Amino acid sequence: MNNKKVQVWLPLLFSLTMIAGMYLGYKMRDNMPGKSFFYTEKRRPVQEIMDLIQNKYVDDVKIDALADTAITAMLNKLDPHSVFIPAEKLDGINEDLAGKFYGIGVEFNIYNDTINVINVLKDGPSFKAGMQTGDKFLKVEDSTVAGNKIDGDRIRKLLRGDKGSKVDIVFLRGTEQKKVTVTRDAIPLYSLDASYMIGNGVGYIKLNKFSQQTYHEFMDALLELKKQGLQKLILDLRDNGGGILDEAVEIADEFLPGDKLITYTEGKHVAKKEYRCRREGQFEKGALVVLANEGTASASEVLIGALQDWDRATVIGRRSFGKGLVQEQFELSDNSALRLTIARYYTPVGRSIQRSYTNGEKAYYDEISNRFHDGETQSADSVKNDKSKVYKTPGGKTVYGGGGITPDYFVALDTSGFSISTAKLYAKNVPANFAYQFYLQNTASLKNYKSPADFIKNFAFTEDNWKSFTTTAAKDSISIDTVSVKEKADIINRIKSSIARQVWRTEGMVEVLNTDDNTIKKAIEVLQ
Repeated sequence: MNNKKVQVWLPLLFSLTMIAGMYLGYKMRDNMPGKSFFYTEKRRPVQEIMDLIQNKYVDDVKIDALADTAITAMLNKLDPHSVFIPAEKLDGINEDLAGKFYGIGVEFNIYNDTINVINVLKDGPSFKAGMQTGDKFLKVEDSTVAGNKIDGDRIRKLLRGDKGSKVDIVFLRGTEQKKVTVTRDAIPLYSLDASYMIGNGVGYIKLNKFSQQTYHEFMDALLELKKQGLQKLILDLRDNGGGILDEAVEIADEFLPGDKLITYTEGKHVAKKEYRCRREGQFEKGALVVLANEGTASASEVLIGALQDWDRATVIGRRSFGKGLVQEQFELSDNSALRLTIARYYTPVGRSIQRSYTNGEKAYYDEISNRFHDGETQSADSVKNDKSKVYKTPGGKTVYGGGGITPDYFVALDTSGFSISTAKLYAKNVPANFAYQFYLQNTASLKNYKSPADFIKNFAFTEDNWKSFTTTAAKDSISIDTVSVKEKADIINRIKSSIARQVWRTEGMVEVLNTDDNTIKKAIEVLQ
């Protein structure tokens, strides 16, 4: 009898137990991570509108492109450095930060609708396959790449690929057609443009960004210069737009003693984090000059700010960009990414050098171009320091926050040799194109120069060479017969630097350009 009663009530007991469990689960949902299972978050109007457009709009719509536009519009309400990175652009950005990509190891330019190899990476994939400077691409796999208006982005996509993958290339050398199979491999994206001894114990290092390889490249260069008698150093960070914060911190540690504070970061959802020196540096006592200009930003400003605040370096040049925000990159489900500002960084004395962006992104970036128009790049008296944010270094020097880093010595932008004619020359890349052809015609004699310094001392750009160049410029409808003596000297120096680049790549170019650089001259003067 009792068993029959249990059987009658058992379904009801199960039902009550299940209902109780559901009720408790519902009540506990707010304490559960992710509020999952029974919880359904209210849909936002943004998603509702996207669904309505997709399902009701009169015409076909590329909904993904529309969503990207909506995301960008949202981020424009935040700050200029919070950005959405579409999936198709993410690989290139990540490669730049990683300091490498996978490809065939050539530099190229497009002349007369033909891809010309202007440099082959020594010991790289193309070098091993036998390709040379001056080769002209005809086909990559099944794609014809000559005479069909190909652009740089398309040829890069054809040449890059996974490590170990192969690509067939048909090219022209002189009048002979050749074919090679190149195996793709890692190609470095160097952040160090040049390092060499100028003389009298003065060394020079130029960094163009801060990637995952920058500190390693910097240390190799610094230790090599020390072997050559380095006593004083010029660190050139002009037009270095920044990159990975930790790399700049590691380099700062090589210049600063003890456990000195290098920078600290702090945000609404990010706890304060200090970055301090952790070891004995390789150049803590030698005289140090750092070069900066309006293109010097972010991680570069972290490094300069630490050296200036501790009275460790003399800063020469022009006011830096003024970016004091820290971004973190978040990967999204469709392989795109969000680079979101999560904190501000501060220099050791507590200054944020971030410029105001309250008037919107356009006004924010226009401020840089306005420096060229309102006289700031020509006169130290026109530099717009934020006088409401004044700080003192331990040595008593006045420094400013709120608008980049102001140099200790101002050097005006040299515009004396820059007319409309020369502007057209550089816009059409005429000096570099001429230098490439000059290199092809004089390869044997140019290889007799042992180094960029030897080239600077002994190479002469003759009057016949100049006449040949004016003829080349005329083919592009540019007349330079009446340029000033100063302009002519500047153009010749650009051509010589481009020739040096063909022989010694970026290091040769920088070393030649530096011979006529007023900021370099001022740095040497200050050091001596």
